[in-house]
Amino acid sequence: MKSTRRGSQLCWQEGKAGLLCSTSIQPLGTYILLASPVISRISRKFKCFRALCCKGPPPARPEYDLVCIGLTGSGKTSLLSKLCSESPNSVVSTTGFSIKAVPFQNAILNVKELGGADNIRKYWSRYYQGSQGVIFVLDSASSEDDLETARNELHSALQHPQLCTLPFLILANHQDKPAARSVQEIRLFPQETAGVWMCVKKYFELEPLARGKRWILQPCSLDDMDALKDSFSQLINLLEEKDHEAVRM
Repeated sequence: MKSTRRGSQLCWQEGKAGLLCSTSIQPLGTYILLASPVISRISRKFKCFRALCCKGPPPARPEYDLVCIGLTGSGKTSLLSKLCSESPNSVVSTTGFSIKAVPFQNAILNVKELGGADNIRKYWSRYYQGSQGVIFVLDSASSEDDLETARNELHSALQHPQLCTLPFLILANHQDKPAARSVQEIRLFPQETAGVWMCVKKYFELEPLARGKRWILQPCSLDDMDALKDSFSQLINLLEEKDHEAVRM
């Protein structure tokens, strides 16, 4: 390898003992013998420099637009605020809607949280457009009447034309409360028979409605952030799978 460039650039020539280098400050054709160890050090330093200075920006994390619904008091705002590392003292129940960008290592979730009051739930469907996934939060320590209301709202969301094909993450929140029901109990419907409450059928009846759909039912609480983050990781996996299917189609 030989170069005839002049100026301040280096000229290289292969030699038996290594590389021969000449510069413009010496007469062209005058070479300095660089031993192989020196070349190795130069090469390592160059690779280090290139890794530090020539590396491009990290690839952008994918972003997904989600809608978060659930009755008032289910803990939607507190869960999202904790995931965003916000102070719990600043949490105020959502009366209309709010949007939070929830960062994860492999994705950013732009979550549109909708208030869960009686006079707001009838407007939920106006905010479904553009959603790529659904988070449904229920209070596992709530009354039977509230669980029945949550069931009806969840069934309505699962069947809504704008949501029925989307991944669902259903969170049974407040597992840290004494009255909290386990996921297994929530899946059962309590019915009074001869004065005794018995679990006689699956409460949320997800299987018929969610057959062929992507959904996850997970317990959670503010005291177990690792479990909560794991639930969201599972949701992100479902969102990625849906993206890959869309690309193949």
